Amino acid sequence: MNMKIYFAGSIRGGRVDAGLYRRMIDFIQREDRVLTEHVGAQQPTAVGAEACDDAEIYRQDTSWLRESDMLIGEATCPSLGVGYELAYAERMGIPCHVFYNPERCRLSAMIGGDDYFNVYPYHSEEELFEQLSRILGRQK
Repeated sequence: MNMKIYFAGSIRGGRVDAGLYRRMIDFIQREDRVLTEHVGAQQPTAVGAEACDDAEIYRQDTSWLRESDMLIGEATCPSLGVGYELAYAERMGIPCHVFYNPERCRLSAMIGGDDYFNVYPYHSEEELFEQLSRILGRQK
Protein backbone atom coordinates (compact mmCIF):
# COMPACT_ATOMS: atom_id res chain seq x y z
CA MET A 1 0.00 0.00 0.00
CA ASN A 2 1.37 3.36 -1.00
CA MET A 3 -0.68 5.98 0.86
CA LYS A 4 -3.09 6.22 3.75
CA ILE A 5 -6.22 7.96 2.50
CA TYR A 6 -8.90 9.55 4.65
CA PHE A 7 -12.14 9.29 2.67
CA ALA A 8 -14.74 11.89 3.63
CA GLY A 9 -18.40 11.47 2.74
CA SER A 10 -21.73 12.25 4.35
CA ILE A 11 -22.94 9.91 7.06
CA ARG A 12 -25.45 11.74 9.25
CA GLY A 13 -26.12 14.36 6.56
CA GLY A 14 -27.58 11.74 4.21
CA ARG A 15 -26.64 8.43 2.62
CA VAL A 16 -27.93 8.99 -0.93
CA ASP A 17 -24.36 8.65 -2.32
CA ALA A 18 -23.26 5.65 -0.22
CA GLY A 19 -22.97 3.46 -3.33
CA LEU A 20 -20.70 6.00 -5.02
CA TYR A 21 -18.59 6.26 -1.87
CA ARG A 22 -18.18 2.46 -1.90
CA ARG A 23 -17.07 2.46 -5.54
CA MET A 24 -14.60 5.28 -4.88
CA ILE A 25 -13.21 3.53 -1.81
CA ASP A 26 -12.88 0.22 -3.68
CA PHE A 27 -11.02 2.02 -6.48
CA ILE A 28 -8.65 3.76 -4.05
CA GLN A 29 -7.99 0.52 -2.16
CA ARG A 30 -6.63 -1.20 -5.26
CA GLU A 31 -3.26 0.33 -4.37
CA ASP A 32 -3.73 2.49 -1.29
CA ARG A 33 -5.25 2.10 2.17
CA VAL A 34 -8.51 3.86 3.05
CA LEU A 35 -8.61 4.50 6.79
CA THR A 36 -12.33 5.31 6.74
CA GLU A 37 -13.69 2.52 4.57
CA HIS A 38 -16.83 2.32 6.75
CA VAL A 39 -18.06 5.53 5.03
CA GLY A 40 -18.90 3.37 1.99
CA ALA A 41 -21.07 0.92 3.94
CA GLN A 42 -24.84 1.17 3.55
CA GLN A 43 -25.18 1.51 7.32
CA PRO A 44 -21.77 2.62 8.60
CA THR A 45 -20.65 2.04 12.14
CA ALA A 46 -17.70 4.19 13.09
CA VAL A 47 -14.67 2.74 14.84
CA GLY A 48 -15.94 -0.78 14.10
CA ALA A 49 -18.32 -0.76 17.06
CA GLU A 50 -22.08 -1.10 17.17
CA ALA A 51 -22.60 2.00 19.30
CA CYS A 52 -19.96 4.67 19.71
CA ASP A 53 -20.57 7.95 21.42
CA ASP A 54 -19.81 11.19 19.60
CA ALA A 55 -16.62 11.83 21.58
CA GLU A 56 -15.21 8.43 20.61
CA ILE A 57 -16.08 9.01 16.94
CA TYR A 58 -14.37 12.42 17.08
CA ARG A 59 -11.22 10.96 18.69
CA GLN A 60 -11.01 8.13 16.14
CA ASP A 61 -11.69 10.31 13.10
CA THR A 62 -9.19 13.00 14.09
CA SER A 63 -6.61 10.29 14.81
CA TRP A 64 -7.16 8.87 11.31
CA LEU A 65 -6.88 12.37 9.86
CA ARG A 66 -3.52 12.95 11.57
CA GLU A 67 -2.31 9.58 10.26
CA SER A 68 -3.43 10.17 6.67
CA ASP A 69 -1.34 11.24 3.70
CA MET A 70 -4.29 12.68 1.80
CA LEU A 71 -8.00 13.41 2.17
CA ILE A 72 -10.32 12.54 -0.69
CA GLY A 73 -13.89 13.71 -0.21
CA GLU A 74 -17.18 13.58 -2.05
CA ALA A 75 -19.23 16.65 -1.11
CA THR A 76 -22.37 16.46 -3.26
CA CYS A 77 -24.48 15.65 -0.19
CA PRO A 78 -23.95 18.56 2.23
CA SER A 79 -22.44 17.44 5.53
CA LEU A 80 -21.23 19.38 8.57
CA GLY A 81 -18.86 16.51 9.35
CA VAL A 82 -17.21 16.58 5.92
CA GLY A 83 -16.76 20.35 6.21
CA TYR A 84 -15.16 19.92 9.63
CA GLU A 85 -12.88 17.15 8.36
CA LEU A 86 -11.73 19.36 5.49
CA ALA A 87 -10.93 22.24 7.83
CA TYR A 88 -9.09 19.89 10.20
CA ALA A 89 -7.06 18.44 7.32
CA GLU A 90 -6.22 21.94 6.09
CA ARG A 91 -5.01 22.90 9.56
CA MET A 92 -2.81 19.78 9.60
CA GLY A 93 -1.41 20.49 6.11
CA ILE A 94 -2.94 17.32 4.61
CA PRO A 95 -3.60 17.57 0.85
CA CYS A 96 -7.35 17.65 0.15
CA HIS A 97 -9.19 16.66 -3.02
CA VAL A 98 -12.93 17.34 -3.08
CA PHE A 99 -15.37 16.02 -5.68
CA TYR A 100 -18.94 17.19 -6.24
CA ASN A 101 -21.63 16.99 -8.89
CA PRO A 102 -22.74 20.56 -9.79
CA GLU A 103 -25.94 19.21 -11.34
CA ARG A 104 -27.04 18.04 -7.89
CA CYS A 105 -25.67 20.69 -5.53
CA ARG A 106 -24.07 24.07 -5.17
CA LEU A 107 -20.77 23.58 -3.36
CA SER A 108 -20.27 25.67 -0.22
CA ALA A 109 -18.29 28.86 -0.86
CA MET A 110 -16.18 27.94 2.19
CA ILE A 111 -14.89 24.93 0.22
CA GLY A 112 -14.97 26.29 -3.33
CA GLY A 113 -13.47 29.64 -2.33
CA ASP A 114 -10.54 28.23 -0.34
CA ASP A 115 -7.47 27.88 -2.57
CA TYR A 116 -6.14 25.16 -0.27
CA PHE A 117 -8.71 22.64 -1.52
CA ASN A 118 -8.37 20.94 -4.89
CA VAL A 119 -11.97 20.93 -6.10
CA TYR A 120 -13.23 18.75 -8.95
CA PRO A 121 -16.74 19.20 -10.33
CA TYR A 122 -17.84 16.13 -12.29
CA HIS A 123 -20.84 15.28 -14.45
CA SER A 124 -20.35 11.51 -14.70
CA GLU A 125 -18.69 8.77 -12.70
CA GLU A 126 -16.34 8.19 -15.62
CA GLU A 127 -15.13 11.79 -15.32
CA LEU A 128 -14.78 11.42 -11.53
CA PHE A 129 -12.72 8.22 -11.80
CA GLU A 130 -10.46 9.67 -14.52
CA GLN A 131 -9.61 12.58 -12.22
CA LEU A 132 -9.20 10.25 -9.24
CA SER A 133 -6.73 8.18 -11.29
CA ARG A 134 -4.68 11.30 -11.98
CA ILE A 135 -4.70 12.35 -8.32
CA LEU A 136 -3.49 8.90 -7.25
CA GLY A 137 -0.89 8.77 -10.02
CA ARG A 138 -2.43 5.78 -11.77
CA GLN A 139 -2.68 4.98 -15.45
CA LYS A 140 -6.09 4.02 -16.72
